[in-house]
Amino acid sequence: MPPRLGQTRLTVMNVSVYAAKTHLSRLLDRAARGEEVIITRSGRPIAKLVPAGATSVPRKLGTLKGRIRVRKDFDSLPEELLASFEGGK
Repeated sequence: MPPRLGQTRLTVMNVSVYAAKTHLSRLLDRAARGEEVIITRSGRPIAKLVPAGATSVPRKLGTLKGRIRVRKDFDSLPEELLASFEGGK
């Protein structure tokens, strides 16, 4: 049975797009065994090949209730900072 997402996998392998196209069948076999294959373009990750049976573990809501406080000004930003996000100076 493939591991669930969030669980430790056997290995993580990085391959280029060219190598992925050339060795797709082998990479699919590795993913089916639980290995994670990261496909890269110019050294940057663009896709992840994981087993089809991989499922996420449901999160339990409310586990941090009463332990986190959100400030009243959470949604407001100083004008200068807001302008920098919107491309202004």
